[in-house]
Order: sequence, then structure tokens, then C-alpha cells
Amino acid sequence: MSMASLNLLPHPAPLSYSSSCSFPKGFVPCCNIHVLIPKGTLQRKGSLKPTLVVKSAASGGSFVADPIASITGRPVSDSISSLKFKLLSAVSGLNRGLAANEDDLRKADAAAKELEAAAGLIDLAADLDILQGKWKLIYSSAFSSRTLGGSRPGPPTGRLLPITLGQVFQRIDILRKDFDNIVELQLDTPWPLPPIEATATLAHKFELIGSSKIKIVFDKTTVKATGALSQLPQLDVPRLPDGLRPQSNKGNGEFEVTFADSDTRVTRGDRGELRVFVVA
Repeated sequence: MSMASLNLLPHPAPLSYSSSCSFPKGFVPCCNIHVLIPKGTLQRKGSLKPTLVVKSAASGGSFVADPIASITGRPVSDSISSLKFKLLSAVSGLNRGLAANEDDLRKADAAAKELEAAAGLIDLAADLDILQGKWKLIYSSAFSSRTLGGSRPGPPTGRLLPITLGQVFQRIDILRKDFDNIVELQLDTPWPLPPIEATATLAHKFELIGSSKIKIVFDKTTVKATGALSQLPQLDVPRLPDGLRPQSNKGNGEFEVTFADSDTRVTRGDRGELRVFVVA
């Protein structure tokens, strides 16, 4: 914890009290005021509350005051929590964005902007470990295009291909600079064969290219059968030479982290995609 101290020295002249004085008789205006700011508060806005501890030099006692409030009179973390709940409510029931219509997209974007404005800028250079771990995608505005590639070219879902999109995760290792997009898929098969379940992992390397911007570079794709076929070995999907791949689908990209705390992350992609993640 970091600590800032403010010493209020007694007035050199004797104090006189009147009936209008707010101090009780015998009060000695000498105390230490310590503002305890938990580590990470400045980077993870809204996740922790600073605490005001007042120690009296006269009595040797101390007491803990209410958390420091914002200029609106409300604790900052309460405002962030409320706006985060508003965003999560706006994207719930949208099947990760696959069921979102234009009105849903507008509401989700507006709620995200409110949260981003209240939380302020993210500084990943000072707190990169906030990305560490496995995150579950609960909303992507790009999925409203009904393709697995979002606003980028990608295989369509639904009628043209019998693919059902399952859960989507991101696994980030800040030490190894690994950035994996993990997609659960189900491929329908002719009756009476059961559907084929698989997990595709799109492996990337990442680098920080700004205070809040991430660049990812595609490495490889692997597919592992799950369910009844889980005993099958993992398949490494051959990578086409860059010259044969569409210019817009190299597998690389950039995105900005616009909000992050211990359990929620909001990002905006280089094509305007809004994505919301929670800790898996």
C-alpha cells in the first residue's frame, strides 16, 4: 500500500472558544490523516476504494472514515459498478451478439461508452498483468454479421454451413506474449451420425503498441475434437502462404482495451468491433 500523510500542526497562540465554535472544549487540533490507497487503484479504476484513516495525536486512538467519494458525493467504485452492470445487462440474452439487431447494437455501444468515459484511460504499460488469464467472450458486435469472422471475411453460420458456434474464449499469457482465440464449434452431420464437436485454437503473439492498444500477429490454427471423438489427435491446420491469402484476412489485427478490471474487459477492434469479456 502507498500512504500519503498530512500533519496538521497546532496553532501557536492559545485557542479561545465561543458558543459558535464547532470544536468541543479541550479539542487539540493536532492529528495525522493518512489516505491509504490500495496498490493498483490508479490503474484498475473502480475496483478498489481508498480509505481515510484519522489518527489523533492527543488520544493515540484512530478511526476509519467513510470511503472518499467523488465530487458527485457517490463513491467512485459505486458509479463504475453501476455502469458495468448496465453494460452487462444490455448484452445479456443476445447470444454473444449473434441475435443482436440494430437497436441492440446501439444500446450496447452507448452503455460501453458511458463505462469507458467514467473509468478513464487504461494504461497497460503500468499494469499489463490485468490482461493475464482466460477470458470468456459474452458479446461481440461483429457477430451480428452472422459470420465467424465478424466484420472480417469468415465462414458464415446458419444456412450455408451447418456450423453452430459455441463458447468463445481468449487466453492471454503476458510473459510468453501468447494470445489465443479459442472457439468451440459443432458441425452437424447426416442422421444418424452424431454432431462433430471440436475446439479451434487460433494462436497469436501480441505486443503492446500504445498505452492501451494491442497488436496481435497470427501464428497457427489447431483443431481438437471433443465429445465422443476426443481421443483423436490434435490437427494442425496448414497455413496458406501470405501471397495466396486475401489481403484483408492475414489473421493479424489491432484492438484497444477501453475498460478493464479484475473480472470484466471491454475492447474495441480496428474495424469498430465492440467486445465484452468476463473472467472464465
